[in-house]
Amino acid sequence: MQKQDIELHAFGVYADMAFLIISASLNPSSHSRILAKRALSIFELNNTEYRMIDLRDYGLPFCDGDESYNHAQVPKLKQMIREAEAVLIATPIYNYDANAQIKNLIELTGKSWENKVVGFMCAAGAKSSYMSIMSLANSLMLDFRCFILPRFVFAVSGDFKNKQLVNEQIDRRLHQLVELMIKMHAALDTQNLLKTV
Repeated sequence: MQKQDIELHAFGVYADMAFLIISASLNPSSHSRILAKRALSIFELNNTEYRMIDLRDYGLPFCDGDESYNHAQVPKLKQMIREAEAVLIATPIYNYDANAQIKNLIELTGKSWENKVVGFMCAAGAKSSYMSIMSLANSLMLDFRCFILPRFVFAVSGDFKNKQLVNEQIDRRLHQLVELMIKMHAALDTQNLLKTV
């Protein structure tokens, strides 16, 4: 059992998992990972089952459209995403876009994303790249018919101190994002709109 599996098992999140948090940064001091862990605690406060993928733990190859699909971790990640009807992505913003790791994961796991509720938590150096997540959101919506949450969290360097989120407004927005994801997933699931056709 891998390190992240031991941690998840301790939280009791293997049974009937519905919500998945993906931390896309490979940086050990990642601000987006801080957002992911905070979201995890908010799911816990809402008595909601969840699971977290930290891409640092998987050593994925870059998608080459060929042999990379046979990497040992890819089928496992495909299954985790396929079984999660709601996915919350935490990504750093580099060069006015989501980082390469989350886009690479999507390329490797492809159709596993179909008909998922998807939300975003972004960490950037400054506010000028606020709209940069929209290219990835549009791609997921058009390619895989994902239901994109109309609310996302965008934090900048000044919102963190000593490896903690210190901006209370961002924390409130995280609560709102998680609660919206739970409600939207429930509403769409009730109408049977999350089934892959």
